Amino acid sequence: MTALPARVIARMFLRSFAIQGSWNYRTLQGSGFAYALMPVLRHVYHGDDDRLQDAVLRHTSLFNAHPYLAGVALGAVARMEADGEDPAIIDRFKTALRGSLGSLGDRIVWAGWRPACVLLGVNVLLATESAGTAIAVFLLVYNAGHLALRWWGLRIGVENGKRVGEQLRRAPLLAWHERVVDAIAFFLGFALPLAAIGSMTNAELGAPWIAFPAAAAVVGYFAGVRSRLAALILLVIVAIAGLLFPLIQ
Repeated sequence: MTALPARVIARMFLRSFAIQGSWNYRTLQGSGFAYALMPVLRHVYHGDDDRLQDAVLRHTSLFNAHPYLAGVALGAVARMEADGEDPAIIDRFKTALRGSLGSLGDRIVWAGWRPACVLLGVNVLLATESAGTAIAVFLLVYNAGHLALRWWGLRIGVENGKRVGEQLRRAPLLAWHERVVDAIAFFLGFALPLAAIGSMTNAELGAPWIAFPAAAAVVGYFAGVRSRLAALILLVIVAIAGLLFPLIQ
C-alpha cells in the first residue's frame, strides 16, 4: 500500500468542496471529481504527462453522489490509483459506489441533519427572539456536522480503498440517523409550546416559563412512540399547563 502525503490529502479535501462547481447534464459531477482528485493524480503520475492526462480524462466520466459523501469515493479512488489498480476496476468501482453514496447522503443529511438543525434554529429564535443568534447557532451546528462528515468520508476512503464498502456497512451512520430523527421530534415538540406562548413577554411568563415546553418535549421524546395516544394526551396537558401558568399568577 503506497502512502499518500498528508499535504496531498489535504489538497484533495479542500478541492472536494468544489465537486459540483462544474456540474453538467452529461457527466454530472465528473469534471469536479477529476478536479478534486488532481493532487493525487499529479503525485502518482509525477513525471509522466501522458499517463496523467489519461487518468484525468478517465475521471471526468459520469459520476454522481451526495456532495458530502463524495469524499468516500474520492479517497477510495485515490488509494486505488496510488496502489496501481487496473483503471477498468477503478471505473467499475466508481459506478458501483456512486448510487449508494447518493441515497445514503440524501437520507442522513437532507432528510435528517439539515431539518434537525433548522428546527434547532427555530427553537433558539422562539426562545431568545434573536434572529442573529438563531442563524449563528444553525450555521455553527450544521457546518460542524457537515464538515465532520466530509472529513470522515475522505479518511475512510483513503484508509480502505476498494474495501471501503465494508467500512460503510459497519459504520454507525444509520444509527446516527435514527438519533437525528429523534432530535427532530424533540425540537418540534419543544417548538410548539414555545410558539404558542410567543405572544407573551418573558416578564409576563416569569422565570419558570421554559420548564413547561421543556417538559412537553421530554415527555414526547421518551413516551411518544411507545405510548402513542396516552403520551399525546399527556403532552397536550403539559403544554396547556404551560399556557395557563402565567395567567393564574
